[in-house]
Amino acid sequence: MTELLCRIFIKNREKLNDPTVRSAYGTLSSAVGIIFNILLAIAKLTAGVLSASVSVTADAVNNLSDAMSQVISLISFKISVKPADRGHPFGHARFEYFASMIVSFIIITISFKLFSSSVEKIISPEPTKLGAMSAAILILSIATKLWISLFNGKIGKRIGSSVVKATALDSLCDAIATSAVLVSMIITHFTGFVTDGYMGVAVSVIIFIAGVKVLLEAKNSILGGAPDPEVIEKIRSIAAEYPEIIGIHDLIVHNYGAGNTIASLHAEVDGSKNIFETHDAIDNLEKRLFSEMSVKATVHLDPIVTDDEKVTALRNSVREAVKRVSPELDIHDFRYVSGSTHSNLIFDVLAPFELKLSDIQLKESISTEISRLDPNYFAVITIDRE
Repeated sequence: MTELLCRIFIKNREKLNDPTVRSAYGTLSSAVGIIFNILLAIAKLTAGVLSASVSVTADAVNNLSDAMSQVISLISFKISVKPADRGHPFGHARFEYFASMIVSFIIITISFKLFSSSVEKIISPEPTKLGAMSAAILILSIATKLWISLFNGKIGKRIGSSVVKATALDSLCDAIATSAVLVSMIITHFTGFVTDGYMGVAVSVIIFIAGVKVLLEAKNSILGGAPDPEVIEKIRSIAAEYPEIIGIHDLIVHNYGAGNTIASLHAEVDGSKNIFETHDAIDNLEKRLFSEMSVKATVHLDPIVTDDEKVTALRNSVREAVKRVSPELDIHDFRYVSGSTHSNLIFDVLAPFELKLSDIQLKESISTEISRLDPNYFAVITIDRE
């Protein structure tokens, strides 16, 4: 069904890097969500009135909030495709993250309201009625919500949209919540024990957790979370295809929204090679990263000494000394400056954030290891966290 709808409503659907195509996917996702959520809200409101169930009625209100969330999603896609301007030189794609945060606040607000009404129902329980029509509406709602969740999940993953992924998660929680309501009505019907309020509390907790999860994801995107490991690995693999590039380091990736990724990195090259030929390879790398990944990269050329046996041997000795401090460490930008009283070994140390040693502790430990190679070596160390 997802592929069929995409084929019908989205032109050039394979061109995912095209902002217009991406916006079309988001519009389709939002339109489907708005239509189905309004229909479900009407059906559940009818079922809630007929069964005198507060949890069913609350579920209907939740569907209306979902429709509102989809409207916000629709607006976010319209705004995110606006071109860059003087006030927003990196475009408006990050507005999706802001929209995700609004959706999360709506979800959390609904959870509090449902919790409050459910507690009142526990204090003053009223019997619910399980009719064939009410049960059919709830079962249809569960099936529809599961389909909407899968539909939005596929589109969200395809275009890398946080707001569509948020609505997919919300729909999945709704399916679980409605299942709980149905179970509550069945239990009450066969046992006489009114579980409506208790199930309402359970549903409110599920909705609250979903809202918090969406909020945290939006917060990380706005603050600037760690880049996708797959993106990092692909950048590394493309760079490794160029024989002129010995290695890369100081890779920094900034995400300004889908299709707007900016990166910078240092590429180590043989300092004895022709600078024009090496620079040509760097230019080709930048062009490939943009054409294949839509990554606007700036690559800094780092010439290193490769034909001096002493420097090469010393670099290897320093790398081994650094790894004695921790196997997770590595070095780059190594330089050797000889002097009459002492020699400077200048290098950067790449350290993971998970390493418990502070930068000062790392420098002290590494300097100690370097002095064991030769007391006249003085280490000039820059700690570079991954």
